[in-house]
Amino acid sequence: MIDLERDIDAIAAESRFSGAVRIDRGGELVLDRAYGLARRDTERSNTPETQFATASGLKGMTALAVMCLVEDGVLSLDTTARSVLDDDLPLIADDVTVEHLLAHRSGIGDYLDEDDDEHETTGYVMPVPVHTLVGPEDYVPILDGHPTKFAAGSNFAYCNGGFVVLALIAERAGGVPYHDLVQQRVCEPAGLEGTAFLRSDELPERAAHGHLFAEGPRTNVLHLPVRGTGDGGIYTTVRDMRTFWTALFDGKIVPQERVAAMAAPRSDVNERWQYGLGLWIVAGTSTVALVGYDAGVSFRSVHHPETDTTCTVVSNWTDGAWPLSDVLTDRLFR
Repeated sequence: MIDLERDIDAIAAESRFSGAVRIDRGGELVLDRAYGLARRDTERSNTPETQFATASGLKGMTALAVMCLVEDGVLSLDTTARSVLDDDLPLIADDVTVEHLLAHRSGIGDYLDEDDDEHETTGYVMPVPVHTLVGPEDYVPILDGHPTKFAAGSNFAYCNGGFVVLALIAERAGGVPYHDLVQQRVCEPAGLEGTAFLRSDELPERAAHGHLFAEGPRTNVLHLPVRGTGDGGIYTTVRDMRTFWTALFDGKIVPQERVAAMAAPRSDVNERWQYGLGLWIVAGTSTVALVGYDAGVSFRSVHHPETDTTCTVVSNWTDGAWPLSDVLTDRLFR
């Protein structure tokens, strides 16, 4: 334990880590620490209770909200996007299903294509003013006009737009606004007291501002949608992430057989990672993860259900989490 703490402190100092890290094993809290500043202009420090943005960490919660509607019979994994979208987004193929979207196997064109050679994480990547992107319906104009990449089900391609489409489908089919749906069906059953859809232009005192670089005052307020929707943007704490994984595998959000389906590999992404339905999987293991990366945000929360081990590393600057999270993921889960 002492060696682990010493190593974490050393990596945090060398990489200029700003954020929080927490490790739990079984009923034991192994480590819970915070580093750096939540807000540089006022020199407010991060704490273990700070709320951090998670970028694409939200995708797992979007997937769970959709799976709740599947459990209710409102949707099925075979439901086609077209049957809910009607005439909207006509370039989405008629055979694209909810399951394809959850697994990043839909083949639809992406409004925010991270594989594009011109994509720059700290760039101004939103095609419309960020303050106009508040809920799923606001995205319809920018989700449109992107040609299909491949036939549904034939390949894997990480697709941010696919999860905004899922949020749109869930909202329209379920009759409940997307943010309320996630709050009511995921956050409340799991007991996530510090998790919320915050606006980046009116962050509360408890929340960390997202900084673009290791040093300097620039924040991400002009770079990301003002409120998270579908593909990324919810705020949480490292404690809540431990609570989330425990609740998920205890069947408190969806039944355990649904969790097992989500955690089953659907694609081999690379030698280190596979993907299920809204969840990353450490290749060749039962270890699952949520991962987020965006301007001013880096986040990875990893959980091994058999040993009940959770490690969450989140940073409020763009690349801050990776040196520490990579080492801990290799040491604890591979």
